[in-house]
Amino acid sequence: MILGYKFKNFMSFRENVEFSMLAPKTKVKTRFPNNYSSTNTGIDVLKTAVIVGENAGGKSNFVRSLSYLQSFFKETDTVKAFRNTVNTNNNTDFCPQENNTLQVFEIEIFIRECGIYQYHLEVDFIGVVKESLKYKKQMKNKYKLILSVERDAHSVNCKRNNDKCSTSKECRASIKGVYRIDIPNLESEIEEAMEKATNSHKPLGLTISKLAMLGYDHAINFTEWIKEYLCPETNIINYDIYKSMRNGEEDLRILHDSRYLDIFKMIDYSIIDIKLDEEKPFSKTVVIRCKKDGSTFTRELGYDSSGVREFFAWAIQIFKVVYENKIVFADEMDRVLNPILSDRVISFISGKKHYGQFIFTTHNVLHLDLKNYMKEQIYFVTKDIETLESELYSLADFPDIRYETTKIYEFYMKGILGGTAIE
Repeated sequence: MILGYKFKNFMSFRENVEFSMLAPKTKVKTRFPNNYSSTNTGIDVLKTAVIVGENAGGKSNFVRSLSYLQSFFKETDTVKAFRNTVNTNNNTDFCPQENNTLQVFEIEIFIRECGIYQYHLEVDFIGVVKESLKYKKQMKNKYKLILSVERDAHSVNCKRNNDKCSTSKECRASIKGVYRIDIPNLESEIEEAMEKATNSHKPLGLTISKLAMLGYDHAINFTEWIKEYLCPETNIINYDIYKSMRNGEEDLRILHDSRYLDIFKMIDYSIIDIKLDEEKPFSKTVVIRCKKDGSTFTRELGYDSSGVREFFAWAIQIFKVVYENKIVFADEMDRVLNPILSDRVISFISGKKHYGQFIFTTHNVLHLDLKNYMKEQIYFVTKDIETLESELYSLADFPDIRYETTKIYEFYMKGILGGTAIE
């Protein structure tokens, strides 16, 4: 489970962003007993959170930042900041040396039967600047260092003889870096090999990935969690079309599970079964419905409503949260769903005992409801109209907002809480 996440200098976000999934320590959480999971580490962690904001405010960029961080673990050859991911106000010149390309990511997680990990990564256009992994068994304990990598020095040799590039593709710089590595309790031979690999002239990948390949338990635990349990889903196109393009074996496995149907039926209780098409599950699967008179009728998913098609795909992600303890960040899942179904989904996730999490972005102001959410579960994204920089903050940052206030969305629509286009 994610306890906290921070990042800086990514796309529309320039300044430090802080996101927390820790349940409050106040008595208010007794009003919402199903909204959090209690762990054996002495902390309670929220199951769900909603991020509200205007169009082009930065909600999708927040989710993309997690995909970007995850990509370093899945594609480990080169880890560096890329021009199209750096905030535009820090990226005004074609020469990367003239820009502030330093990006910072930090994530704190809880892994069942393992403990709590804190991972910190800093990258720039050269590559890794800092990387560290810390671990503790209980929340009250102090973190112990697992690994630390830090760049001591670097040199950039421009082959264009300081002649300015007119495009980023013309960059012909050769780069060398010197790193200091600290891995307590690691055998000297392995540490020496790690230092040689880290300080080679080849592009530096993540040291934690190298440790995982060598069988280091803490590195394995964390890298597997990042690659397998973190599921940031950015809604670039219709989600059902996106899923049909991927057509993964994991999706088919879930679609065959009888528990999946219980989730899918939330969108239409007349649905009694599906006849899965193995080759084209997101278009050719047949949905079977029952009428009031007991007769049935069928329809291929591709000819069903857009809401049914998209929810057919999103229901897979909800399954992962509840039954596989995965962490899903869903970008605008409810854009084609009515508010009642959205509430039904959140109630379903909250009502089940699990260690998954569901965080979703939305334009639906009806989610601004303190009857279903704690203030710590509601976040806003807003973009400054002059700098075009995004900011993320929580409803918990507004102490004057009380749980007795029933129409939070009215404050939001009036611009009192930020995150609206009228700012």
